[in-house]
Amino acid sequence: MPAPARGYDLVVVANRLPVDVTVSEDGEPSWTRSPGGLVTALAPVMAKADGAWVGWGGAPDQELDPFEVDGTELVPVPLSAEEIERFYEGFSNDTLWPLYHDVISAPAFHRQWWDAYQRVNKRFADAAAEQAAQGATVWVHDYQLQLVPKMLRDQRPDLRIGYFHHIPFPPLELFAQLPWRRQVVEGLLGADLVGFQRVGDAGNFVRTVRRLTDLTTRGQVVTITRDGKVERHVRAAAFPISIDSGAFDELARTDAVKARAREIRRELGDPRTLLLGVDRLDYTKGIRHRIKAYGELLEDGRLSAQDTTLVQVASPSRENVDAYAQLRDEVELLVGRINGDFGQVGHAPVQYLHQSFPMEEMAALYLAADVMLVTALRDGMNLVAKEYVAARSDDRGALVLSEFTGAADELTGAVLVNPHDIDGTKDAISYAVHMDPRESRKRMRRLRRRVLGHDVNAWSQEFLAALAAVPQRAAGASHD
Repeated sequence: MPAPARGYDLVVVANRLPVDVTVSEDGEPSWTRSPGGLVTALAPVMAKADGAWVGWGGAPDQELDPFEVDGTELVPVPLSAEEIERFYEGFSNDTLWPLYHDVISAPAFHRQWWDAYQRVNKRFADAAAEQAAQGATVWVHDYQLQLVPKMLRDQRPDLRIGYFHHIPFPPLELFAQLPWRRQVVEGLLGADLVGFQRVGDAGNFVRTVRRLTDLTTRGQVVTITRDGKVERHVRAAAFPISIDSGAFDELARTDAVKARAREIRRELGDPRTLLLGVDRLDYTKGIRHRIKAYGELLEDGRLSAQDTTLVQVASPSRENVDAYAQLRDEVELLVGRINGDFGQVGHAPVQYLHQSFPMEEMAALYLAADVMLVTALRDGMNLVAKEYVAARSDDRGALVLSEFTGAADELTGAVLVNPHDIDGTKDAISYAVHMDPRESRKRMRRLRRRVLGHDVNAWSQEFLAALAAVPQRAAGASHD
């Protein structure tokens, strides 16, 4: 496919547009900002770039023309209800998601889902190829679109193609279970730069390439050859994602948020200790482990049921996938049992909120909480941990953080925990609750230096600079 006469020098390709689109009865589209870490991370980047964003609009069977929002051209990719079921709910979230998260839940392998995954990836690649100017940079995001880099390179060898993998990349022994493992690896190798959250994820990918292909690898670099000649090089490296930490810090400093934080504590009966968990309702987040550990601390008398409250925000997620519906039932049963055993009239030890909240309310919750509990069983990064730190300009509070999150590599001031070890998790929560204020301030200052010093802009600039450094030949613009 030839490059368009006019196109964009930067094209982002992601499963979702940064907005949810609704169409009125007279056919006029309107939009609201989409939820999710990717949108939170990339919105500031795109606001400063003259570029296009290719993605699904959020509703089935929507055929919409491209439209502009905040200076970015948004290019909707239509998905049918069947494709949402097979490509998104099926292959992406019931095959890849559990497989890439250490098989915490068993992945399902269905050929019809794989067929839909290929078909939808091709549609995204075609849309990106149409929008990209000659020699443009195209940045593809996440596990739903792992075939797009190769499909795009086949059409447009003039492009620089970057891919960023937001979730963990599993060890070879797990990845090898995927019946279409070779096709996925080849899809990713269509990029010039493949980014991951952790050094270990990049290492897993390179080892997988070495085992499943006959390509040569050296350190972070995979050499692509054709007919015995070097065609280009692909680099696999870690680029840990962050948040717009300065903006979040500023939000949490406002009088309105501070007042709301005080109000939250009053509404909860002014507990001596307020614990907080904020997650999508997902089996990878360790919500059950966290609540179980808390319940045992109450049972053991190490925490007082009268003086302690756990607020658990669990935003709805993938409710059409059976494993998620089952998880909701299990969490709500566990919460009910603890509140039944330890609650009193006017006080529940667990406040469970199965809903989403605006950022202002989240900032107030972070500011109100004495201890933040992030106990994911496996997580690419976990931006909630960084949001909590960014909100704590008072240098107070403590972060209990799973060692199985990408954030654990960076946030060395946190109390690290293995969430599978319930006794160890209980000890970590108890330690954080009773931490000396001087140690708490010292840890939080260290955390804030990292989070405020490496924000989402630094992340995107680092990735795009590394992609721009790809030699011209490697970008595919000068073939012999």
